[in-house]
Amino acid sequence: MKYPVEKTEQEWKEQLGAERYRILRQKGTEYPHTGTYNLHYEKGTYCCGACGEPLFESNSKFDAHCGWPSFDESIPGKVQYISDVTHGMKRTEILCANCGSHLGHVFDDGPTKTGQRYCVNSLSVDFKE
Repeated sequence: MKYPVEKTEQEWKEQLGAERYRILRQKGTEYPHTGTYNLHYEKGTYCCGACGEPLFESNSKFDAHCGWPSFDESIPGKVQYISDVTHGMKRTEILCANCGSHLGHVFDDGPTKTGQRYCVNSLSVDFKE
């Protein structure tokens, strides 16, 4: 798939560093309860850690007690949804719609009115006040 921001894998590796590259470009995940933004509740915007595109507003963040930053909605049009049947499960992977970087997964078990829980790796995002 083509994205507005495209780079070679070598360019992504150089820009992101080893751990961010593993998560954002190789669809990795962080250990639960280790990410910078898991219990972070300042007001602002969470942006793609690869390209800087705004993805989630802080007012959509909640504590899902799952060990990863959780949001109940994304900024419209900023997240791409892909069926993921790896690891013996059926899930919906979420990617940055601007660069195709892996963010995490979205589940239909959220406790808010949207019913959604966007489970996002801290290393997949940067926070801007």
